[in-house]
Amino acid sequence: MAGNQDTGADPGTIVLIHGLWMTPRSWEHWIDRYRAAGFEVLAPAWPGLEGEVESLRQDSTPLERLEIDQIIEYYRAIIRQMPSPPIIMGHSFGGAFVQVLLDCGLGAAGVTIGSAAVKGIARMSSSTIKSVLPVLKNPANSRKAVPLTHEQFHESFTNCLTEEESRAVYDRYYIPAAGHVVFEAGLANFAPHAATKVDFGNNNRAPLLFIVGGQDRVSPPSLVLDNANHYRKGTAITDVKQYPYRCHYTLGQEGWEEVADYALSWSLQEARAAQRRATLKHA
Repeated sequence: MAGNQDTGADPGTIVLIHGLWMTPRSWEHWIDRYRAAGFEVLAPAWPGLEGEVESLRQDSTPLERLEIDQIIEYYRAIIRQMPSPPIIMGHSFGGAFVQVLLDCGLGAAGVTIGSAAVKGIARMSSSTIKSVLPVLKNPANSRKAVPLTHEQFHESFTNCLTEEESRAVYDRYYIPAAGHVVFEAGLANFAPHAATKVDFGNNNRAPLLFIVGGQDRVSPPSLVLDNANHYRKGTAITDVKQYPYRCHYTLGQEGWEEVADYALSWSLQEARAAQRRATLKHA
């Protein structure tokens, strides 16, 4: 369980977890905005991906043997060392990792943005399958770093952007995918001890928000809402915020400020409410 015990004040730290095809650079706008608001912001790379985007494109070896357990344990260790529970936000696969971390008892509040599915979510749309097909079409890719062309990236990831805008995003942020991570997630429903397994009925976890992009083809509304609805069997706070015109690249798509501000204000509000409930429970 979590090692953070001091819950006497608002969370002062925000942990940001990036997703597949990306690095912490994808959070650069949010980092600047949250730091300007007075928060300490940490955006650690998945283990082994600490280098810059350009170097990871040239040498993708660190991506070849990454596994989900390894990634989650890395973030778990970082958060457990903090003196008080942080707000944890994750994009895409990072959103699935946020769900697991909250289920472990970590965090004051969690936000997922275009979350990948955890174990137990069976409703996969054709657009989701198409977005990861470059990886899944070849079993040998399970131990490879798998590239994505700009055309594939634009179709799945930045479909709300013009081709020119999408190219700029691709050039600045894109890296190949860790193939094994995709295979693990894709086969999670057939693995009894899948790394993305959570207890949907865990009543003791921190509040959780799902942010949904109506134009998201990687994590479309049908998938994310199904994921959120699985938590209805428990009493812990689970909320959904939908943005009809946003694609998977919501972290930098025009209007990202509104999304970032809502994620933060919701997290602070719910963290405070959870703290009040805990105080009354133990009074």
